[in-house]
Amino acid sequence: MNQRTGILLVNLGTPKTPRPKDVYRYLNEFLTDGRVIDLPWLKRQLLVRCIIVPFRYKQSSMLYQKLWTAEGSPLLVHGIAVQTKLQMILGESFQVELAMRYQNPSIEEGLERLKLANVKEIVIFPLFPQYASATTGSVHQEVMKHLQQWQNIPTLTFINSYPDHPGLVGAFCERAKQYDLSIYDYFLFSFHGLPERQIRKGDSTGKCLTENCCQVICSDNAFCYKAQCYRTAKAIASKLRIKLEQYTVCFQSRLGKETWIQPYTSDLLKDCLAKNRKKILVFCPAFVCDCLETTCEVSIEYAEEFKHLGGDTLHLVEGLNSHPVWIEAIKTIIQEHLPHPHSQFSR
Repeated sequence: MNQRTGILLVNLGTPKTPRPKDVYRYLNEFLTDGRVIDLPWLKRQLLVRCIIVPFRYKQSSMLYQKLWTAEGSPLLVHGIAVQTKLQMILGESFQVELAMRYQNPSIEEGLERLKLANVKEIVIFPLFPQYASATTGSVHQEVMKHLQQWQNIPTLTFINSYPDHPGLVGAFCERAKQYDLSIYDYFLFSFHGLPERQIRKGDSTGKCLTENCCQVICSDNAFCYKAQCYRTAKAIASKLRIKLEQYTVCFQSRLGKETWIQPYTSDLLKDCLAKNRKKILVFCPAFVCDCLETTCEVSIEYAEEFKHLGGDTLHLVEGLNSHPVWIEAIKTIIQEHLPHPHSQFSR
């Protein structure tokens, strides 16, 4: 009998329900992560528990109520669908589990299920195409926190990033087929933002955020989130034949008054109108699943603001969710990262 391989798919997380108390609990767990808000422990706890969450959780709850469907949280619903479909195409030689970095199903629960399945190797697959310490780094840290308690630790493969993998790029381009690209005046590739300080923190060269430093990936910036975002946008635009002068990479979801990586998506919408670009198509390639930041922030809030300021249309390219092309892409990425050929892939 072939040894089984465990696959742990990990996304960010979601409240149990959109009710204020559950959103409160989720935000506290999320924002007190030292890789998300990387301040000294006491300062971080006071900032999150006494200022940020008490002032934000009710508003966030209302947004989650808009996002929620009859089936539940889209992030969890689509995550389960991805898990189920991936399990089907990988077969019995694999055990696929889904986990969330915050709330449930937890990483600890996912690892324990793989342990019970007696897998001999585990692939950790964060559902974040671009590496960031606050996302992928946090997932890896949490995985190791639990695995270090195991007596027998299986072979581990961590997938750090896949920003321009042909499978990922192809999946976003497949989603773009729903739109007639010729009708749009301009395209935005909007990624989740990060504080500039966090980007600089991961740089050892002193060149971080200098002119054009993010345009090309090299050994100096291999883990740079912003550089990987540019890499993703360039790959998608190239495949769709969107010219360089037709799009801009931008960043959304800023929290607090600290300077985050720029340009900000909200500012670019105004800039587009000033240049008479009134029909905009937005890609959000940092998010493989539609969530609060895509459905509510971009598709509702930004679209309404854009129209209010005089724009005609702002459309959002749907997330990959559980699209078959995306499932195949995940399979291919896993295949390329396994330390040895697997019989299931050789058929």
